[in-house]
Amino acid sequence: MTEAKPCPQPPDVSFRQALVFWLQLGFISFGGPAGQIAIMHRELVEKRRWISEKRFLHALNFCMLLPGPEAQQLAIYLGWLMHRTWGGVVAGTLFVLPSLVLLIVLSWIYMAFGEQPLIAGIFYGIKPAVAAIVVHALHRIASKSLGNPALAPVPWALAAMSFIAVWALQVPFPLVVLVAMLMGAALSRVAPGAFSKGGGHAGKASGAHAAALIDDDTPTPPHALFKPSRLARVLTAGAVLWLLPMALLLFNNGCQGTLTQIAWFFTKAALLTFGGAYAVLPYVNQAAVEHYQWLTTAQMMDGLALGETTPGPLIIIVAFVGFVASWGKAVMGPDALFLGAALGACVATWFTFLPSFVFILAGGPYVESTRGNLKLTAPLAAVTAAVVGVIANLALFFIAAVVRPLGADGSVDSIALALVVAAALALWVLKWGVIRVIALSAAMGLALRLLGVA
Repeated sequence: MTEAKPCPQPPDVSFRQALVFWLQLGFISFGGPAGQIAIMHRELVEKRRWISEKRFLHALNFCMLLPGPEAQQLAIYLGWLMHRTWGGVVAGTLFVLPSLVLLIVLSWIYMAFGEQPLIAGIFYGIKPAVAAIVVHALHRIASKSLGNPALAPVPWALAAMSFIAVWALQVPFPLVVLVAMLMGAALSRVAPGAFSKGGGHAGKASGAHAAALIDDDTPTPPHALFKPSRLARVLTAGAVLWLLPMALLLFNNGCQGTLTQIAWFFTKAALLTFGGAYAVLPYVNQAAVEHYQWLTTAQMMDGLALGETTPGPLIIIVAFVGFVASWGKAVMGPDALFLGAALGACVATWFTFLPSFVFILAGGPYVESTRGNLKLTAPLAAVTAAVVGVIANLALFFIAAVVRPLGADGSVDSIALALVVAAALALWVLKWGVIRVIALSAAMGLALRLLGVA
C-alpha cells in the first residue's frame, strides 16, 4: 500500500486575516474556557491549520499555569507567535472587546429596565449548543492529546484522577494542576516514555499528516526567541500601562474614590485567578458585596447569569461589577449615570486583563525554548491530561445546568435536552461549524420563547 503523502502546508496568514479571525472569535467564544479553547482548537488546528496540535497544547499548558483567563491568554500567545507583539495584543483585545461592549449594554438594560426577555430567549437556545460544543471538544481533545489508552495509559489515568478530584472531592483546580506537574516531573525520571502516545492518536491508519503553518518542527520565529532586552521592554511597558491609569484615577478620585478602589481591587483579583473564574468569584463576591457594598447578592447572581450568557471569558463579569458599582455611586454625577458606569466597567476590565498580556508576552519566549526538553515537557503533558479531566467535569456541570436549571430537585427541561442532542448531532453527524450551530440554536431559542413554549 502506498503511503499517503503529507497534506500541503497552508499559505501564510496575513495580519489582516488574523485580525478578522480574532474579531470573529470574540463574538462566538461562548461556553467558558472549555468551549472557547474548543473553538480555537477546531478553527486553528483542525480547520485552518495555522498551528499544529503539539504546539497548540504546549501553549495551552503554559496558560493553564498562569493566573487569569487561560483562553484569552492562549489567544494572546497564538497571536504573538504568528504576528509578533501586535498580533498578541490584537488577539487578546478582540477576545474581550465584544463581550465588554455587549455586557455594558446588557448591564444598562438591567439597571434601567430590569428585564430582557428577547435576550433571554436567544441565550436559552445558545446554552444547549454550548453544552454540546464542550462535549464535542472533550472528545476531540482527549482523543488527540491523551493518545491510545492501551498504549499510553498514564495520561488517561491522570485525566480520570483529575476528574474525580474536581467532581467528587471538590479539590481546588490549582492543587490539581500542581499535583499533575509534580507527577509529570517524577515520571519523566522513572518512566520517560509514560507520556508517549504510541502513535495511536492520529486517528488515521494511512499516516497522512495535515501540515500546519506553525508545525511541530517549525523553528521558533526570531521574534519569539528569548532576549533579556525584550523582557525588560515588556515589563517596563506593562508597568507604565498600569501606573499611568492608576495615577490618573488617584489624581481625579483620590484613594477612596470608587474608580480607584475598583482599579486596585481588580488588580489584586487578577493575580489570584488561578483555576479560572469560578475559583475567584467567591473572592470578588465577598469584596464587592460585603466589604465595598457596591452591589447586592441578588445583583451579583444576576451579573453571573449575564456573564454566563455572553461571549468571552466568564471573568468579564468584573465589567458588570464595575458598571453597577459606578452606577450606584454616580461617579460622574446623576446626570451621567451611563457614562460613569461604562467608565467603571472599562476600568475593572483594564486592570483585570492587563496582567495576562504581560505574562504571555514576557514568558512566551521562555516557553518556546522548552519545546523538546523532557524535564519540562513531561510536567506540561501531565497538566494537559489533568485539564482533560477538568474539561470533563465542566462538560458534566454544564449539561446538568442546562437540562436541570433548578438543580437536582428540579424537573428535567426536555426541550433544552432536545436542543443539546440536536446540536450534538449537528456537530458530530452533519459536521456543521460552531458558528452555524450557535446561530441556529439562538434562533430556535428565540422562536421557542416568543411562542411561549420555553
